[in-house]
Amino acid sequence: MDTYLPCDVCEVTSLENVSAWDSICVIESEPPILSGIFAEHRSFDKAFDSEVTCFKDPKLNLRIVNAPVGVLDDFDDVRVYARASGKAIARAIKAGGKSVILVLPEAKNTSGRYQYSALQSLLGALHELYVPIQLREDVPAQKQRIEKMGVYHSDAKYLKEIVTKATQFEKGLFAARDVGGGDPERMAPPKVQSYVDRLFAKASNIKLTVISDLTVFQKDFPLFEAVNRAASSVPRHCGRIIYLEYTAPKTAKKTVILVGKGVTYDTGGADIKAGGIMAGMSRDKCGAAFVGGFMKYVSDTAPQHTNVIGVMCMVRNSVGEECYVSDEVITARSGVRVRVGNTDAEGRMCMADALCQMKQRALTMPDPHLFTIATLTGHAFLAVGPGYTIVMDNGPARDQGHGNELKKNGDLIGDPFEVSTVQREDFSHHQSKIIGEDVIQANNLPSSRNPRGHQTPAAFIMLASGLDKHGTNSSKPLKYSHLDIAGSAGDYPEMATGAPLLAMAKTHLI
Repeated sequence: MDTYLPCDVCEVTSLENVSAWDSICVIESEPPILSGIFAEHRSFDKAFDSEVTCFKDPKLNLRIVNAPVGVLDDFDDVRVYARASGKAIARAIKAGGKSVILVLPEAKNTSGRYQYSALQSLLGALHELYVPIQLREDVPAQKQRIEKMGVYHSDAKYLKEIVTKATQFEKGLFAARDVGGGDPERMAPPKVQSYVDRLFAKASNIKLTVISDLTVFQKDFPLFEAVNRAASSVPRHCGRIIYLEYTAPKTAKKTVILVGKGVTYDTGGADIKAGGIMAGMSRDKCGAAFVGGFMKYVSDTAPQHTNVIGVMCMVRNSVGEECYVSDEVITARSGVRVRVGNTDAEGRMCMADALCQMKQRALTMPDPHLFTIATLTGHAFLAVGPGYTIVMDNGPARDQGHGNELKKNGDLIGDPFEVSTVQREDFSHHQSKIIGEDVIQANNLPSSRNPRGHQTPAAFIMLASGLDKHGTNSSKPLKYSHLDIAGSAGDYPEMATGAPLLAMAKTHLI
């Protein structure tokens, strides 16, 4: 079994001889070999085409799970196939299935809202089969939910294409789920480094560099160092900045630079999270987890003309005698003097210096586009709800229609976005109030109680990193987009998702 797949996956080119399998899960389509028994069940079960059903086929002598997507309307999207597939696999496992054939939707639309229905069906099944890293390591007997999965489509060439694409995506999503969903000790910063070391151990096309020296943090990453200060006294919690660099084998035409928030546990720091809202804060590293998973996908697919750099800013926002506090004034790498307003606004702090560093490098790279990716605000979750990423572009990125393109591709491939806009008021929100300070990091309210609570942090990141000096009318404009994945990363107790890997890959690599 591939280490980064939930089970062995193989192509099945015929349903005539299936004695090696115990279950068939059918997503929307009706294979001819099953048409008789489908008609029989449909005749006495009015819910057959709208509910998941499980029954035995006496001819094939195995269980059949039928998972229809139902009647779709203008407000459905391709994710209905992933949900149906996940339900089908879960039902087969509940019935005792260990070797399952997944029958993909038969339609092969090359355009339209459901052109990725087969891909989403397979990815939905793989997501359902994922087993958290702690369980895989602590209880090896439970590391797989089934032994193997076969995938069937009547067109063998199309089948091979879908299985290849889906497994490439899944390996990246799998790694992102491991890092994002790992508990605060299993995925503390040094252990994230160890995991990434293994993830890319055989990847000759990825250059891996790690910063762990506290003196380097103090000198070159002072905002990150402030967040790391309390945790640094505990070696197993001490921060890491992990760089993953891919250089295109042919002349690069563009550069994608990703800086991910990797807060392995967020206590809130001195502004401690109270009232029972600290549970689930080990998911505050899903931005960096996405970066690691995306770079796995980049390594496996090897884009020919695109350079990609990923930065995982891994830090624990601990509380203690060494923790940073509100009212501190810290000079960022960019030279901007930042007044701390709330230590629970640590995500923007841990990324800003690395973004500044990448901004400096981007000026010498072909067609660069910088990103920050973070589970940054509760406001984003309230604004768009679970399952959606928010994209906010600066002027140069907006002028090229980036946000709308990302939304269009995300809608198609089942990794949806909502487009939000950073306005002048968002920059004003962070302007200094007294001499000696350039930028205020936050006020005393949680993002969910601030008007424009997910937009203002994007403005802060631009101000603190110096990216505000590289707008449309500057002498050196740079494209920059902030992605708030608080709604799409997977809120506990749901599994981490790896979002927005699909949409980003389709927009910037495929």
